[in-house]
Amino acid sequence: MERYDLVVIGSGPAGQRAAVQAAKLGKRVAIVEKKRLMGGVCLHTGTIPSKTFREAVVQLTARHQAGLAFSIQPVASEITMSDVLARCHRVISLEMDVVAHQMRRNRITLIAGTASFVSPGRLVIDSDDQKTEIEADKVVIAVGTTPARPDGVDIDGKSVIDSDDVLELETLPRTLTVVGAGVIGAEYASMFAALGVEVTVIDKRDTLLPFLDREISDSLTYQMRNQNVTFRFGEEVAQVHVREDGDAEAILASSKRVVSDVLLYSIGRVGNVAKLGLDAAEITADSRGRIQVDENYQTQTKGIYAVGDVIGFPSLAATSMYQGRHAACHAFGVEITALPHLFPYGIYSIPEISMVGKTEEELTKDGVPYEFGVARYKEIARGAILGDDTGLLKLLFHAETRDILGVHIIGTAATELVHIGQTAMALGGTIDFFVQNVFNYPTFAECYKVAALDGYNKVGPRPSDPPHPGT
Repeated sequence: MERYDLVVIGSGPAGQRAAVQAAKLGKRVAIVEKKRLMGGVCLHTGTIPSKTFREAVVQLTARHQAGLAFSIQPVASEITMSDVLARCHRVISLEMDVVAHQMRRNRITLIAGTASFVSPGRLVIDSDDQKTEIEADKVVIAVGTTPARPDGVDIDGKSVIDSDDVLELETLPRTLTVVGAGVIGAEYASMFAALGVEVTVIDKRDTLLPFLDREISDSLTYQMRNQNVTFRFGEEVAQVHVREDGDAEAILASSKRVVSDVLLYSIGRVGNVAKLGLDAAEITADSRGRIQVDENYQTQTKGIYAVGDVIGFPSLAATSMYQGRHAACHAFGVEITALPHLFPYGIYSIPEISMVGKTEEELTKDGVPYEFGVARYKEIARGAILGDDTGLLKLLFHAETRDILGVHIIGTAATELVHIGQTAMALGGTIDFFVQNVFNYPTFAECYKVAALDGYNKVGPRPSDPPHPGT
């Protein structure tokens, strides 16, 4: 029987990082992957395809050039699904090669099959009607999630789909209903709307992405409405069926009916734990298939860790990578320093959104005396050059110490731009850092200086401050 220092179940970003980290510590490592291809949901149906889909939409609709730059309009009516998906498939292929090379370079053994626990330190691998057993000193569970499917609804992959089916659509629908206005629902709703699809979003909550800073959420809602997205907040879907003409009909609890070519269910995800045999490992999962872990991502069973989407919030590819590395380091007694409270969100809607730190609502609830500074893209030369006059960057900072407490951005390059603020926060920076330093011009990074100056004007100089740099 083969024995490994570490066995990782699942080859998504969390599993990859756990395996590579352990291999770099000189450990004998294996990854078990039940699907034919490496990379997990992130690579094949989630992060990489959806973000590539978005980039293809932005470029094909010439969104940035459709405004001030050339005074032309996007020709979404001429765009087909094959135009959008061609790029997705190319990127997936390239990323698969990168992952495979990384595994080979680090001498990580790849085992094809479905893993389940026989005991905490022993796994059985079911592959092509053959079963083999392996032993592991440590195990990392990184099995990811699948879209939640409501009871009584037939998701046929054509008229009624989930997020895994988007890349399989053969034609671009004329109308689309999105049930669930979470991150995935909001992203796809905005992408299809940019392509000229008439989109209706249904959610029982009263706001879009309520965990965001309210100003950012309201801005996204406004801009999506400008793209002809209809929001039905405070509504719940009671029934869904496919009509004789092939259209999907959603009947709401309020008795309203919404008919569209395609209905996309985006109501959360559940952990892929059903076949893991968790009982044999003395581990339990909740009703959504999520596994509880401690601050080092160790489960209630010593030596078994769980990372990535299967442990729930925040369920981001970036945080999953960190969790995998952290778990592997802890498993083999290596100290790791981290700032998990400063992880950034990236929402790849159109326009994109990113944030790090606290929102205004959280600071108000906590009784923190804060101020803010705002830079609007319409005031930034780079925004004018790219034709983005709706974006904004907001800095939240302590009114007395001037420590940066949060950064919230909507607009072009938001997911790149946020890391400047994240770095400043991690190093204990204040708005004075941005006020006193020089930024390349024209760049979106200049937003930090403009926002800091806006905030500086609200609180005024301290006695020890150098002369006001002006606005």
